[in-house]
Amino acid sequence: MKKLLILLLTTILILSACSSKEDVSKEDKSSSAKVEVNKEGFPIVDKEIELTLMAPGTGLAEWKDMPTLQEYAKMTNINFEYTTPPLSDFQTKLNLAFASGDIADIIYGAGTDNLTPAMEVDYGKQGVLLPLEDLIDNYAPNIKKMLEENPDIKKSITTVDGHIYSLPTVSNGPTSSWYRGPLWYNGQWLNELGVKELPKTTDELYELLKRFKTEDPNGNGKADEIPLVDVKMDSSRAWLLGAFGLKEWGIDEVNGKVRYTPTSENYKEYLTFMNKLYEEKLLDPETFSQSDEQKKAKGQENRVGLFPDYYSFFTTGETEEASMNNPMFLPLTSSVSDKAVIPRSPAISRGTFAITSNNPNPEASIRWVDYFYSKEGYAFLNMGPEGHLWEWADKEGGKRVKLDVPEGFKSAEDYRGTLTPDYGIATPSLSGPIEGNEPTNFDKFIAAETNEKIEPFAKVPYPLVYLTSEEQQQANTIEVDLESYVKQMEAKFITGVEPLSNWDKYVKTIENMNIDQYVQIYQDAYDRWADS
Repeated sequence: MKKLLILLLTTILILSACSSKEDVSKEDKSSSAKVEVNKEGFPIVDKEIELTLMAPGTGLAEWKDMPTLQEYAKMTNINFEYTTPPLSDFQTKLNLAFASGDIADIIYGAGTDNLTPAMEVDYGKQGVLLPLEDLIDNYAPNIKKMLEENPDIKKSITTVDGHIYSLPTVSNGPTSSWYRGPLWYNGQWLNELGVKELPKTTDELYELLKRFKTEDPNGNGKADEIPLVDVKMDSSRAWLLGAFGLKEWGIDEVNGKVRYTPTSENYKEYLTFMNKLYEEKLLDPETFSQSDEQKKAKGQENRVGLFPDYYSFFTTGETEEASMNNPMFLPLTSSVSDKAVIPRSPAISRGTFAITSNNPNPEASIRWVDYFYSKEGYAFLNMGPEGHLWEWADKEGGKRVKLDVPEGFKSAEDYRGTLTPDYGIATPSLSGPIEGNEPTNFDKFIAAETNEKIEPFAKVPYPLVYLTSEEQQQANTIEVDLESYVKQMEAKFITGVEPLSNWDKYVKTIENMNIDQYVQIYQDAYDRWADS
């Protein structure tokens, strides 16, 4: 009896202590939430506060040591405890944080591959992610202005329940239309072969690739040239599919009608062309087995003629100035498509900033990020504070001058990655040309190539939509086997392991995977988007 009484008293004390701790925790959170937020200017809060933030790290520097974030903390009076697992592990860590409930106050820079549209819908519905539209109306004038001036952005980030659960990166400027890093020709090889005009058809490309292989354009006396190089076709595919009238490898939309391109006759023609290149060794035989590093190594040995990358010098190892000799790929036509087309980026990347229900001060948080949707704020995020990458040449006139990169860094980009989180991840911002920066010759080259070879031909394959939870579940069930099968079969068709005489069997297999239901899901989502 005595033992029972002691046990009972102990239990009461533990419960009382837990209740007391919970009350204190609630009181602390409530108190923190009452910090007054200044609606304009800096600091955002007069009294310093600390929040938690989870983001993917690129490994160049700890976020707490980045001058941009240190300076912004002084400007705002908002400090952060950062959790930045490596980009390669970020999705796993984010999922674990959601599952445990120990999720940071802010999810930053995740991007739509990590904080997926489905997660936005599910965690928004559960109340784990906060709706942002009222916070935007009251505390985020830059974001509010952007959404009012660009209705397509607003409807592309508004979920099926009418709420906005994450903010996007919205891109302006020369490269904002790029769907992937472009394809580039080796300018040295073109000069060596006396090529004056770039191919405009698939037949002309084929003939040029044959010349790359047989006429020793790198001049080393060896037959070591690789006319076209890629890794699993993941970078080149989008540009080459356009020659056959297709904007995407999967779902795309034409005049309001949604289709699944890997079962189309035009896709069969693409496979036929690529198989021809592979059989004649005009496409790198190691396409489906090599890494990106191996691809780049071949480029640096001057062994590749047509190759994908964001900028050509990332593959060739040349200087920016020398790389201006490498022209961008000109979109092609073919026997099945007499009008050149390539995919255009919607210039919106979702899932880059979300506020969770654990956040004690969402008002301060939305004000904190709103700055980066202004021209001044984006310049600060992108280049960091004065004295690192740049300094004022004429502050009143708004002119900046670039500073030399410190020793020990391969490039200004590597150095920039230690200064700001705006490197290698999608950061919440309205990006664009930075005022006061004089465009370099390379900047002008990129703009000119884009205006000539992307802008006239580019169309968004399919808009950014949200599915309902039921639609997402159905789509996921179908996609698991569908994507794996299509990816596997593309490699087999191109390499000849699977003959194209088995095309009908391939299409039948896909039809048996409920492809009609899959297409209808995206047709319904498109119709909702178009009507909103």
